[in-house]
Amino acid sequence: MLDKIKNMYQNDPLKTIAIGVGAVIIAPTVASLLKPVAKATIKTGVILYQKTKETIAETGEQLGDLVAEAQAEVLAEKAENRDNITVLNPSSND
Repeated sequence: MLDKIKNMYQNDPLKTIAIGVGAVIIAPTVASLLKPVAKATIKTGVILYQKTKETIAETGEQLGDLVAEAQAEVLAEKAENRDNITVLNPSSND
């Protein structure tokens, strides 16, 4: 790229300078036109980040609820099995 610019400058310096000046003049206009696009893109990214964060939090909460329910069922089954064993094999300590 730099070689092309050097060749262009060597072949036609006025054209190269005119392009450079034109770029300097046009750059603020282009930047002001692109600013809303960049802002909208960033805003969309922030919204997607927030939605993703909320979704992950909700999923984690649901998963936590499922784990708690499963643990409660396991404890209930263990207690039920202990009660059944006690009833089937009563020990007499009289």
